[in-house]
Amino acid sequence: MSVILIKVIQFFVSLSLLVMIHEFGHYIAARIFKIRVEKFYIFFNPWFTPYKKKIGNTEYGVGWLPLGGYVSLAGMIDESMNTEQMKLPPQPWEFRTKPAWQRLIVMLAGVFMNVVLAMIIYSAMLFTWGENYLENKSVVHGYAFNDAAKELGFEDRDRILSIDGKAIGNAEEIGEMLLIADSNRVVEVVRNRDTISLNIPLERLVAMRESGGYKGMYSPIQMPMIVDKATYESAIEAGYMQGDQIIAVGDKRLSSGELIRKELMEHKGETVDITVLRYQTDTLNRVVATNVVLPTAINNEGVIGIELQSVEPVVKTHREYGFWESIPAGISMAGNEIASYWNQLKMVINPDTKLYKEVGGFLSIGSVFPDAWDWQHFWRITALISIMLAVMNLLPIPGLDGGHALFTLWELITRRKPSDKFMEVMQWIGLALLFALLIYANGNDIIKLFG
Repeated sequence: MSVILIKVIQFFVSLSLLVMIHEFGHYIAARIFKIRVEKFYIFFNPWFTPYKKKIGNTEYGVGWLPLGGYVSLAGMIDESMNTEQMKLPPQPWEFRTKPAWQRLIVMLAGVFMNVVLAMIIYSAMLFTWGENYLENKSVVHGYAFNDAAKELGFEDRDRILSIDGKAIGNAEEIGEMLLIADSNRVVEVVRNRDTISLNIPLERLVAMRESGGYKGMYSPIQMPMIVDKATYESAIEAGYMQGDQIIAVGDKRLSSGELIRKELMEHKGETVDITVLRYQTDTLNRVVATNVVLPTAINNEGVIGIELQSVEPVVKTHREYGFWESIPAGISMAGNEIASYWNQLKMVINPDTKLYKEVGGFLSIGSVFPDAWDWQHFWRITALISIMLAVMNLLPIPGLDGGHALFTLWELITRRKPSDKFMEVMQWIGLALLFALLIYANGNDIIKLFG
C-alpha cells in the first residue's frame, strides 16, 4: 500500500470520527431538551447525497464533501440556510422556542465532546503505552545546533536552562517556545561552565521559521569522546590531556562519539588536525574553555591511541501510568494542548510573527500522519486535531459554534433576542468568512506543494 494512500486513509478515519463525535454532542444535547433534530450528517452534501436514511423525524446521512459535518435543528438558522421554516408559527419542539441557557448548552455541546474525546484518548494512550520524554536536565553534555540555530547565538555544547524565565523540563519545549514565538526571547544557557543570556529578536526567529531552519535545530550530544589518558606515543606527542573533549576531525565538527569514530575511520593511516575542547584556568583564576588543535596520527585501524572516560548515554525517560493515574494526567495533557493551540491562534493574527503564512489546509493536516499505520501516532494526532476543532469552533465567527454561543450569551445578558433577519445576515457573513479561510488555507498548501 502506497505511503500517500496510508496517509489518506488515516486522515479520513480520524476526521470522520471527530466530526461524528462533535455533531453527536449537538445531537444528544438537542434530544435531551426535546429539540427535533431534522438532519445528522457526516460531511457536507451540496447538490446530492451519496447515502441517507430517515429514522423517525431525523434524516441520517453521509455527504461527499469532507469539510466537516452538521446537525440541522428545527427552528434554527444554520449552515443549511433553511429560512422558510422560520416564517411558520413557532413549535414547542423547535430550537428557537427553548430557553437561552438550553440553546447555549446545545451550541457548546460539540466543542465539549471534542475536548472530552481528547482527554479520553490521552488518558488511554498513557495507560496503554506510558510516556517517553527527554528530560532537559539529563542532557549533561549539551546540545548540537544546526547553522540556523547558531545564527541565533547558540553554540555546540550549550546547555539550555530556561526561556523567558521558564525552566525547561521536557527538551521538546525548547523547539516549541522558539518556533512559536510572538516576541523576543531570552534564553539562559550554560556555556563553558558560565551561565549567560542570549537575547534573540523576534525577527530572527521568524526568519528561521520561514527558511525551514527549525528542522533539526538542536539535538542532544550523545556519548561525547572525553580523554582519560593518552596511551600511544603519537597521542602523547600530540599533546592530549585528561578531560579533553574531541569536537572536530579535520574541518568537520562532530557532536557524538559515534560520528567521531566514523570520521576517524575515513582517515586511517593519515595525520589529521583534531580539535579538542580543553578547560583551563586563566590569570584571573577563571575556568575558560579553549579549542586546541592537535595534529594527530591515525593508525590503520582508525585509532588515535587514547583511553576514554566512561560517559553515560543520554536516554529518554519512560513513565508508566496506572488506570487511575492516567485519567488526571490525560486531562492535564489535553489542557496543555488547548493552551498551546490557543496561543498559536493568537499569534496567527499578529502580523509581526508572520505565522499566517504557515496556515495550512487538508494537505497540511494529512501530512502529519505517519507513513505506516501506527496506532500510537494515529491516536495522538487524532487527539490533537480534536483539540484544534474544539478551539476553532469556539471562535466568535457566525456559522461556528462560538458565533451562535456569542449571540445567545448576548441574549442572556441583555434579555433581548436577535431578530431572525439579523441571524440570517450574520450566518451569510460567517459562511463567507469561513469559505475565504478555507480557500486561503488550502491555497497555502498548494503553493507549498508546487513551490
